[in-house]
Amino acid sequence: MPKINIDAYDRRILDALQGDGRLTNLELADRVGLSPSPCLRRVRALEAAGLIKGYSARLDRRKIGLGMTVFVALNIELHREMEATKFREALTRFPEVVSCYITSGDYDFLLQVVVPDLDAFREFSLERLIKVPGVKGIHSSFVIDTVKEGAPFPLSHLATG
Repeated sequence: MPKINIDAYDRRILDALQGDGRLTNLELADRVGLSPSPCLRRVRALEAAGLIKGYSARLDRRKIGLGMTVFVALNIELHREMEATKFREALTRFPEVVSCYITSGDYDFLLQVVVPDLDAFREFSLERLIKVPGVKGIHSSFVIDTVKEGAPFPLSHLATG
């Protein structure tokens, strides 16, 4: 991946695209104060450097029938590399797991799980998740309401040149 120096224009481009990834290059250039050609070159450089990982649509999970979000903290029995790798691979195969983090503290992993309802979560947790080799125990917390979700990343810490 090429290394890139971030300046004020790059930061404005990243901010704008986090807010609306469907901006045309012309709209983006106008928004950040560049002409279209240099703007497009900068976007391509940010993509090539891996700062922009991709573009996607944010769906309303409730409107597509995924009314329940559950955070699942779990521990695994063994922490050897081979078992941990197999465990991570198993988790990536569950479409219900939309985020997975290795954590410090009381639990080894924290999962964000989305399912249609409590029956679907029961089936997922008791019939599939708990049966993954290496799972020692799980603790589930059900989301009652969402205060903030999918916010753009803060960029003020990026050096400008």
